[in-house]
Amino acid sequence: MSAPMLPPQKQKQAADRDLAGRLARGIAALLGPDWHRLHYGVAVSGGPDSMALLWLMTSLLPGQVWAATVDHGLRKGSDDEARMVAGFCAREHIPHSTLAPPAPIIGSQQAAARAERYRLLEQWRAANALDHIVTAHHADDQLETIVMRLNRSSGVGGLAAIRAKNGLILRPLLDWRRSELVEVALDNDLPFVDDPSNSNDRFDRARLRHALRSQTALDPVAAAKSAAWLAEADEALDWAVERLIASWPDASDIAVIRDDGYPPEMFRRIVAQRLRANAPQLVLRGASLDGVIAAMHEGRRAMVGELLIDAVRGLEGTIWRISAAPRRKARK
Repeated sequence: MSAPMLPPQKQKQAADRDLAGRLARGIAALLGPDWHRLHYGVAVSGGPDSMALLWLMTSLLPGQVWAATVDHGLRKGSDDEARMVAGFCAREHIPHSTLAPPAPIIGSQQAAARAERYRLLEQWRAANALDHIVTAHHADDQLETIVMRLNRSSGVGGLAAIRAKNGLILRPLLDWRRSELVEVALDNDLPFVDDPSNSNDRFDRARLRHALRSQTALDPVAAAKSAAWLAEADEALDWAVERLIASWPDASDIAVIRDDGYPPEMFRRIVAQRLRANAPQLVLRGASLDGVIAAMHEGRRAMVGELLIDAVRGLEGTIWRISAAPRRKARK
C-alpha cells in the first residue's frame, strides 16, 4: 500500500526537513556530535547556491547563524547584490555584514579577489566570535576544479581539489548539485542574482563551466566522492611522511633532508616539508618542485627562494643540507 499523500504545504515542510537533515548530516560528518552547539558565519554572494545555504542553515540553527557578503567593487552592480542580501537578512532577522577590501584588488584578479575574500571573512569571523565559516561550494564547483587541476598536471593533493574542511572553513554541500540548490531557492521564494562573471568567457573557469554543463559523461557527484577520497589519501601521505622524518636520527635538525630510496611521491613531500620548516611562507609544487629534486639527484646545488640545498660531501644522493642563501650586495 502506498503512503498517504500529504497536502502541498505539509509536503513542502517535510521536504524542507529532509533537506535540513541532509545538511545536518554533512556538518556532523565534518565536526562531530557537538556541531549543533556552535555558531556559524555563512559567506553569501547573493547567488542561488549561497542563498539556499543561508536559508537551510538558519532553518537548521536559528539564532546561531550570521551572514557576510564580500563586495570587491570589481564590477557594476555588485553593491546592489550586497544590498539585496542585506535586505533579505534584515527581513529574516539574520545578522549581516557587507565586507569590502581596504584597497583595490591588484594582480591576477580572480586569485587576488579570492585571497582577499577569505582574509576578510576570517577577520569578520574572529570579530564576531564565530566558530566556523561556511561556504556554498557544491559538486559542480568540485568537478570544475578537478578538470582545471587535471589540465595543470596536478598530483594527489591538487586533484583532491576543494576540501570539505580547511581550517575553520566548512564546505558541507560538496555532494549537492547546483540544480538542487537552485530548486531550494525557487521553492522558498528566495531572492538571488546570477553573477555575470560566471558566464564571462574571459575567465578560464567560466569557459570550463559552460563546457561541462553541456556534457553528460562526467558525473559531478561521483567526481566529488573521488576528490574526497583523494583528500584522505593526501592526508595519509602527509601523516606517513611526518612519521618517517621523525624516525631519522637527526630528525630535530630541520636543515637535513634524507633519501633512503623512498618512493618519488614520498620524497617530494619530504623535500617540500623540510623547505616549509625553514621558510613557512614558501609554496613549492609540481614542475618547480620536481626541478629542485632533479638538481639534488644530479649533485647540483638547488636554490629555492632564499634557501640553498647542497649534498653532504661523501653522502651525495642520500643526505642534503638546507642553508640560507648569502644576501646579495646592494648595487651602488
